[in-house]
Amino acid sequence: MREIIFAGGCFWGVEEYMSRIKGVVETKVGYANGTTENPTYEDVKTGMTGHAEACYVKYDENQISLEDLLKKFWKVIDPTVSNRQGPDEGTQYRTGIYYVHEEDLPTIKASAEEEQKKYDDPIVTEIEPLKSFYDAEEYHQKYLKKNPGGYCHIKL
Repeated sequence: MREIIFAGGCFWGVEEYMSRIKGVVETKVGYANGTTENPTYEDVKTGMTGHAEACYVKYDENQISLEDLLKKFWKVIDPTVSNRQGPDEGTQYRTGIYYVHEEDLPTIKASAEEEQKKYDDPIVTEIEPLKSFYDAEEYHQKYLKKNPGGYCHIKL
């Protein structure tokens, strides 16, 4: 099993989208790569923690490759917009790919370079090693499964 973390705006939709992909065996939402330890949603929504709303993804590399997972991620974000996806604005809604395994970096960079060919504006999606990830509160986990009519900026 492999792990990667994706930030793509509101984490509810990213988690629901990723959970539907064959080969993804676990998802959870949380707060990634900020400076505040053990942040709460109330902390993160201020934009002062440095954290991005993000989705942890564990996947079976025998069923889906990192390349294919990245292609699916690029489809649901606008990687040229800074600190916003859909109507959600703030640093916590930035896009990012946070890798756990250093050996994934060349694949991620190659994927971003390929994706850049589709845009005139530069891609601003962060590509960084995972520095921190704190699970979001339970009511955020699997939110759109619990609340099928809930808000989502991604067309599922």
